[in-house]
Amino acid sequence: MLQTDTREHTELREDHDVAAVATTAPAMPTAPVVCGELFFQRCLWCGTPAYRRSFCHACGSRAFERERSAGVGVAVRRIGHAQHHTWFVAMDEGFNLLCQVTGTAPVMVAVGARVSVVRAVAPLGQGLPVVELTCPAPPLERWW
Repeated sequence: MLQTDTREHTELREDHDVAAVATTAPAMPTAPVVCGELFFQRCLWCGTPAYRRSFCHACGSRAFERERSAGVGVAVRRIGHAQHHTWFVAMDEGFNLLCQVTGTAPVMVAVGARVSVVRAVAPLGQGLPVVELTCPAPPLERWW
């Protein structure tokens, strides 16, 4: 009985020492963060793609798997004033993304313009993804 108590004390002391080292050592990232990588969710039940959702809007499931996006899409609709330069973008994988367009004047971006992701998230994980114009919108054809 005496040996068992001693062993438990020794194990607890070792666990405490390991925990102290783990909390005092600086946390170094294991891999460099790539800003252009955009991840989205795909529902495990119905396969519907989504971006930052807590449940699937098609079937209501909460089971998602995380996938890497190619980061390419089409500008669909502008939101707000031109100085904010905020657009809805339909990504090629099938989900919609609210983002800011950078690198061009607001009048250069039109519905149908191709964009690519420059920065998926802000440095602190806040804010909107940032995209840049890769191909301007095709000219509108007259329908009348």
